[in-house]
Amino acid sequence: MGEPKDEFYDDEAEPKVSLAEDGLGDAPEIDLGESVDLGAEAVIAALEAERDEIRDRMLRALAEAENMRKRADRDRREAEQYGGSKLSRDLLPVFDNLHRALEASDEASKETAGALIEGVELTLKELLSVFGKHGITPIQPEVGDKFDPQLHQAMFEAPVPNTKAGDIIQVAATGFMLHDRLLRPAQVGVSSTPAG
Repeated sequence: MGEPKDEFYDDEAEPKVSLAEDGLGDAPEIDLGESVDLGAEAVIAALEAERDEIRDRMLRALAEAENMRKRADRDRREAEQYGGSKLSRDLLPVFDNLHRALEASDEASKETAGALIEGVELTLKELLSVFGKHGITPIQPEVGDKFDPQLHQAMFEAPVPNTKAGDIIQVAATGFMLHDRLLRPAQVGVSSTPAG
């Protein structure tokens, strides 16, 4: 009779596998030719899609982490610069009272209470020095300056001869900036258009 033929392999035909002889019942024969190539391409395509999705998610996660880092850094800087704004606002009346005390002193009081007035002057200078260390700078407009609504608060308007509308005619209180933010506007009186 000749050599027995292998039922699973035929040299001249595409490879075929019969699952029926493997104990799997009436399973159809699987053609291992083109279908294996198509299956491998499908698996590769699925893996590449999964890889691309994972890469996209990873890049998004990295971008979100970077945004959170930048946000936290910005919040930290703002807390350092502006965290003391409430305390700073609470100290402004102290400046106002010391300033008013010096304005109220005249030559007679300087002769009788010179040491006290000098102490008030030194205290005011020290307070301004501490303000400067923490980025608090005074806004001190002069009479005749132009009113700036970004820095000044108009307390009253009055027609004053020899002025233009919008000129500052009186400074009631010094304003203050905390770094680049307005802590308190300077309180001023403003000239309205003089009656002609």
